[in-house]
Formats: sequence, C-alpha cells, structure tokens
Amino acid sequence: MLDRLRSIVQEVSTAKDLQSALDIIVNRVREALHTQVCSIYLLDQEFHCHVLMASEGLNKDAVGRVSLELGEGLVGLVAKHAEPVNLRDAPLHPHFQYLADTGEEDFHAFLGVPIIHHRSVLGVLIVQHRERRRFDEGEEAFLVTLSAQLAGVIAHAEATGAIEGISPSGHRIFDTAFSGVSGCAGVAIGTSVVIYPHADLSHIPERLIDDVEAEVDYFNACLNAVREEMRELNEQVGGRLAEEERLLFDAYVRILDDDALGNEVVERIRMGHWAQGALGHVANEHLRAFESMEDEYMRERAVDIRDLCARVLSHLQQEKPDKPEYPDDTILVGEELTASTLVEVPKNKLKGLISVKGSGNSHVAILARTMGTPTVMGAVDLPFHQLDGKPLIVDGYKGEVVTNPSEHLLEQFRATIREQEELNRDLAGLKDLPCETADNHRVSLWVNTGLMSDVPRSLDQGAEGIGLFRTEVPFLLAERFPSEQEQTDIYREQLDTCAPKPVTMRTLDIGGDKALSYFPIEEANPFLGWRGIRVTLDHPEIFTAQVRAMMRASIGLDNLQIMLPMVSNVREVETAASLIRKSYHELLQEGADLPFPPIGVMIELPAAVYQTRALARMVDFVSIGSNDLTQYLLAVDRNNPRVANLFSSYHPAVLSALQHVVDQAHAENKPVSICGEMAGNPGAAVLLVAMGFDILSMNAAALLRVKSVIRSMTLEAGRKLLGKVMRMEDEQLIRNAVDMALYEAGVDRLLRSQRVN
Repeated sequence: MLDRLRSIVQEVSTAKDLQSALDIIVNRVREALHTQVCSIYLLDQEFHCHVLMASEGLNKDAVGRVSLELGEGLVGLVAKHAEPVNLRDAPLHPHFQYLADTGEEDFHAFLGVPIIHHRSVLGVLIVQHRERRRFDEGEEAFLVTLSAQLAGVIAHAEATGAIEGISPSGHRIFDTAFSGVSGCAGVAIGTSVVIYPHADLSHIPERLIDDVEAEVDYFNACLNAVREEMRELNEQVGGRLAEEERLLFDAYVRILDDDALGNEVVERIRMGHWAQGALGHVANEHLRAFESMEDEYMRERAVDIRDLCARVLSHLQQEKPDKPEYPDDTILVGEELTASTLVEVPKNKLKGLISVKGSGNSHVAILARTMGTPTVMGAVDLPFHQLDGKPLIVDGYKGEVVTNPSEHLLEQFRATIREQEELNRDLAGLKDLPCETADNHRVSLWVNTGLMSDVPRSLDQGAEGIGLFRTEVPFLLAERFPSEQEQTDIYREQLDTCAPKPVTMRTLDIGGDKALSYFPIEEANPFLGWRGIRVTLDHPEIFTAQVRAMMRASIGLDNLQIMLPMVSNVREVETAASLIRKSYHELLQEGADLPFPPIGVMIELPAAVYQTRALARMVDFVSIGSNDLTQYLLAVDRNNPRVANLFSSYHPAVLSALQHVVDQAHAENKPVSICGEMAGNPGAAVLLVAMGFDILSMNAAALLRVKSVIRSMTLEAGRKLLGKVMRMEDEQLIRNAVDMALYEAGVDRLLRSQRVN
C-alpha cells in the first residue's frame, strides 16, 4: 500500500493543472481501494459552496455542475468538523443529501476525508461502494494519509488558477490573498516584474510577444547552436567512449529535432509566447511525463531532457539577455531576491518587493526597511512565475500579497496609502521634541541599523543613539572575511556620523538564517546550533579582529558600546570579556588612546532570562532581542509562514520574561534596552515603558510613531494597562486591551500604520 501511495503522490505532483491532478486522484484511488466511486469536492470560496470537481463512478455530466452549500450534506459535515466520516449506509444518516444528477442512489458505503492545507479545509475526498459496509481502518488510514500529502499539491494548483482570476469551479474571482511574513511595513500597489535565475526551467515567467516570426528564428538559431555543441562533444569523446555510449549524443541531437521537442516549442511560440517561456512549458511537460513513468531507465531520461533544455535556455539568455522594463509602479518579485537585483531597479520606480523565499532578517529585507519599501517575504504558496506584468497589492503590515485586486479593494488600499502619507506629515513635527510621557517620564528612543545608509535617516527622525548596529551586514555583503582595517573603516564611518551619540555594535552574529557564502555552516537545526557568540568564541581570531577594529574606530570619538549576542551562560561572557580586555591592552601598547568601552549582553535565550542578574553583574548594560527571545520562548520560527500566526510578542509568557529581565537588571543598577520589532510597535511600546525599559531601539521608520503614542499617554495609565494585561492568559485579549488603550488615548490611527506579531 505504501508503494501505491507514493506512486499516486508522484503522479499527481507532475500533473500539468488542477483538473488533471484531480482526475488522476479519483482514478488511482478508486483502483487502489477497489471501490466503485471516488469523487472530490472543492470549496469555491467566491460562491460559498462545495463543487463536485472530479469523479470516477458518478455521472460525468455532474462534474463541475453539482454543488452543495456550506454545511450541506455529508460533504458539508466532513468539511465542517474537518474529520473523516465513515458510514455503513449513508442514506440513513440525517445529513445525507441526495443529488439526483450524480447517479449515486445505488451506493451505500461512504467514506469522506477532509483535504486540509494550513488549517483550511480545501475540500473533501470521497469513496463510495454499493454494498452496506464500513470501510476498514486500513482503507480510512490510506485515504487520510493520501489527502494530507496531496493537500499541498491541490493548494498550489488552485493558487495557479487564482493568479489568472479563476476559482476551482471556473468562476471569475478577485482579491486572492497569499500569506508570507512582513519584511517591511507599508502598503504598495503596482505592476509585478518577475526576476528569475538563469538557466532555470522551472521558474520562467509567462510573457507574450508581438513579432512571432522573429522569435521563431531566434529560437531556431539557439537550437542549432546546441545541436552543434552536441556534435562537437561527440567528436571530442570519440577515442574515450565505446560506440554504444557515443550513441547517447546522437540521441540528444534527435531529441532536439524539428519533429520532436523543437517543433513543440515553435508551435507554442506561434501561439504568442516568448521563446524562453515556450521552452520552459514544453520542457516541463516532457519532464512530468518521464518522471511519472514506472520504468526506472525511462525516468532517468528526464535528466537528459533537463540538461538539453537548460543548454538551449542558456543560449536564449546569452544571445538576448532579458533586461526587464521597469514600470513606474514596479513590484519586484522573485523566488529569492538579492540586494544586487534590488538596486538594479530605479529607486523612483520601486514600490514594493515580494520574495518567495527569505526571512525578515535577510539582506533584502534589511535593505527594504532602509529604503522604506513595503515588502513581503516567504510567500511560499505564491505561483510567482505567472505574475509578470500583473497588478498586485503588497500588504507589508499583514505580510500578504493580493492578486486580481478588485476596484473596491484597490480604493481601500489607496486610502491607506493616503493615510500613511498624511500621518507621516503630521508626525514630522515631533522630531525635535523629547520622548516623554504626558506626566514627564523620560524614555530614550534609539534605532537599529545595518547599513551606513540607515544612519542619516535615523538621525533625521530624532534618534538619540544606535541601540543595535548589525555588524554582520558588511560580512554578508563581502566575498571573504573583511580585514581588520576594512572593518575599522566601516565602523569609523558609523561612529563618526553618530558622534557624540552612542553606537552599540553587536559582535558578529551569523548562523541560523544568516549564512556567509564563504563560511558555510551546514546544520540540521541551525537555530539551535552554531550561531552568534558560539561561532566567534570558537574562532577567537575572528572575534579579536572585530573588537580591535571597533575600538580602533572609536579613538577620539568615545561613543562605542560592544554587545554580545546569543549568550546562554556566564562562561561565554567571561571568555568574551577577557578577549576584549586583551585586545584593548594590545591597542594601548600600540599607542592608541581610548577608554575601555562599555560591554553588554543580549538576552535572547530563555536560559539567559533566568540568569539575567548574574549576567548583569558582569557587564555594563543589558539588551533584549525581542525577535529571537519570542521565537525561542514559543518554539516558533517567525520567518516560517506555516507557523507565523503562532508568533506573538503579546504572549503572556513573553511579557512575563520581559518584566523579569527588567527587574533583575535594575536590581543590579544596570540599564535595560530592547531592540526588535516589538520596540517599534506603538501599542507594545506603552507596555515596555510601563515595565521600566530605559531604552527602546527600533527601525527608524517606527521612531516617530512610537514617540507619538508615548507622549500621548501617562506613565500611570501605562502601568494600569500593564497590570491589567499581566493578569490575562490569552494573547488576543492582551492585544485587544492594548488597542483599546490607544483608542482611548486618541492615537488609534497608529494601529492602522503598524502591526506587531
């Protein structure tokens, strides 16, 4: 049965579209379970019903025509409770709904299982039999297992149709939302430009052309070039391979013949598709066919097809490189955007970014926040290669991409953009005012930076210091470890620009989702592995070069603070502090004149939370990294869209941990700061001030919003709110209470311009 299961999943995975996938499922399941009927109903959200989309055993004319309202019939029962229904005699069940058009009156045994993807029921998979019997446990387990494995395939196929504005049942739809994670807050409306890797057959965007004959000639020229390459290779290996092995190259040339693959591509070009897209379409059709074959030898021929077509694609791209035209409202889309692709777009034309892969801490997300460009990362279910040239909405607050936007929704988002612009104009007057509550409690607002380009904007927003300078960014952008002098130059520019305001430089924090191409770290569980201070203490030559560069850069400025990331025990701090002191004395011996810089620790791990007081005794200041602390406390990868809804800084456990750290650090008379997305959220900032945080450090774009809400509330009101929420046990209740407090303070419009997870 396991082999049968794998075979069905493999065959469905290679289906060219949703209907083909559904037809394969009902045919193969019917055969596997030796039952008389197998059917699939899918939810059509636009019409709020379940539509019979495929069936083997029922009346074929009913497919696509028969539907059930939500909750109606046994299908509705399965979907409502999201669990299997197994009946000996279905017509006797009170939820049974007879559908005359299907011809199902002769069938009694019924087993329906839900098709669930990301907690949403996409539809119901059903088998039926004439005799009165319950399907046994093995049959039910098989169907449940198959449904779980195929849910993702069906969801992807549905998403592909949704991009074209078509529901599963073929109706026109609008406002289809795809979830990811926020890379940069904000809203953008624009036209998508898809960026794709070279010689990658699977992700070539669909594009139409005007001059068909020129495109055919262009394709044929590239095809002939690859044919010639194969002939040359055949001659080169003439003396090294046996005759039967050399025949492989002849077979390659035959595959490219006009009567075979080449002709199919030309036919598609004549339908109006560009050569690269036509080649990708035909190649993937052949690959699906070969990969689904039972014969192992024939399956392996898919490798040959892929290699040949990739060669042709490479010629197409080399002979006529694709240089995208960027409209004035460009939304840049790609599987994994990079900083280099981002900067190729004229700054005045770039309105938004979408990356299928990547996280909120990737290069492009950091750069996007610097530029203030609304960004969605990790939109894994988005069929991005079909988006080129299509209108999109990027919702960087919710981390969503909306395709086929209706005029009604477009107007709503245009209003949001106008509101953002108006709010920014109103907040500009706060730049030079102190950050203090209405009853004169003073709080310092600092900023997080990673690039030198962040700094002028940060200072312009009234930042009082740098709470986190991500020193890994220059390492990530380099092709090798930067030398001590190179680092000194980078750090000097940062320190000098901010002087006399303090700059907190975090020592190299790599690992997890931040990998150096020239220093790869391969681990099964990178977030619990070799990262942060664990790496640099294992490589003291890297650590000491960096801290020496920091201290050399601070000579004459004296505004440096050094912060240690991912600390989990006191021994790490002892070792790091010893290396910093050693480096400091070396610089003194070399003639440098500088004071010893303040040293701090980042509280990001639960272990550090419970050792806060011991750690505070060893350092000059304590800082909480709210993003990682929340992630580790809740065991939720905040960059994973599949569990992103579980990530919440308002979780009672997170709030309790934050209060504990503040109390323990203050018990040792050490200042406490917090850096992360939570610090930049106006509502959360009220709680943080009430907890006693001395410094809130955030992205520059959030600074004036946070200042606005702090100046609008009293410390007393904040403490009352904190006392109330600390007695709550549910994060949603806490979120609601904070939102109400902002509403009562008259700053509720800030809720629409910022969102915390």
